[in-house]
Amino acid sequence: MIEVYCKKKHKTKGGLCAECKELADYAALRTSKCPFMETKTFCSACKVHCYAPEKKEKIKEVMRFSGPRMLWYHPVLAIKHAYVTIKNVRSKKKCESQNTQKIKNVMER
Repeated sequence: MIEVYCKKKHKTKGGLCAECKELADYAALRTSKCPFMETKTFCSACKVHCYAPEKKEKIKEVMRFSGPRMLWYHPVLAIKHAYVTIKNVRSKKKCESQNTQKIKNVMER
C-alpha cells in the first residue's frame, strides 16, 4: 500500500521516496515484533495497536488513499482485507449487543 501511495502521491518511479521508505521500514519492524502476527491477518483486526501516534496517522492516510486502489494492484488481497474488516465489525457489534443485553438483565434484577 505504501508503494501505491508513494508512486501516486510523490510521483516516484522504481522505488520509495525517503519518507515512504522510513514508514515502510517502521511498519516492517512493528510487524516483525508483533506477538499476534500468526493468528491475525491485518493490523486493523488487532486488539493491540503498537504504532506511535504520528506513524499511526500517516499509515491511516496511506491506507485511505491506497485502499480503494488496491483492487487494481492486488485484487485478492483487497477482497480478503474487506472480508476480514467486515467480519470484525460484525463480531464487535455482536459482542456489544450481548454485553448490553447482559447489563439490562443485571439491572432488571
